[in-house]
Amino acid sequence: MALQPVNRRSVPEDVFDQLIGEVLRGDLRPGDTLPSERRLAEVLGVSRPAVREALKRMTATGLVEVRQGDATTVRDYRRHAGLDLLPHLVVRDGVLDLAVVRSILETRLHNGPKVAELAARRGGPRAREPLAAAVELLAAESDPVARQRHALSFWDHVVDAADSVAFRLMYNTLRATYEPALAALATVMAAEVGRPDAYRRLAGAICDGDEAGAQRAAADLLEPATTAILAALADLEESTPS
Repeated sequence: MALQPVNRRSVPEDVFDQLIGEVLRGDLRPGDTLPSERRLAEVLGVSRPAVREALKRMTATGLVEVRQGDATTVRDYRRHAGLDLLPHLVVRDGVLDLAVVRSILETRLHNGPKVAELAARRGGPRAREPLAAAVELLAAESDPVARQRHALSFWDHVVDAADSVAFRLMYNTLRATYEPALAALATVMAAEVGRPDAYRRLAGAICDGDEAGAQRAAADLLEPATTAILAALADLEESTPS
């Protein structure tokens, strides 16, 4: 392991970041045993309570299993972790993981129309005012990054109208993962967030309670940009040495 002494301004957080990096890079593999708390504290130059706190978070994230009086074992995050791990996966060691980005886009394209359908079924007229306000802010905005933020706010209201806690938690995670990349994605997302009329059609279908129309309008809004980005990612993956 390539562990380094940590910055003491946020000790448990720094310990967690280093340990999660070891797991996600594959330096620590499923079934591997972590050093003892005492040994980790010595290597990292921190207190045992700080290590213990970081290990609790690792356990909650599904990355390790701690048994009373036994060793701490690395788990396969693909089988045991939740969506809260996603922000840690999209950029690792300063490199964008194209496969993770692709999976996020696929999830967005698949779930967006269903969320819109549920919003039309459950939200209807109650969603009219917040959706209309979000669309007008989007239409009046010229900055490409700010436009994306208004688009996210629009979808926030759609998810609220859908009244699904599972979709809400999933959206929260996807948004937290996506927001740090707004500037980098401004060019490729311009075609989507530059279509206020498409957002108006979607808002209208939701507010009219038109489930099928909302589903179609969401697909029409999301599919062109998503398909283009997925094609670009496929080209990048082919040209990137393995």
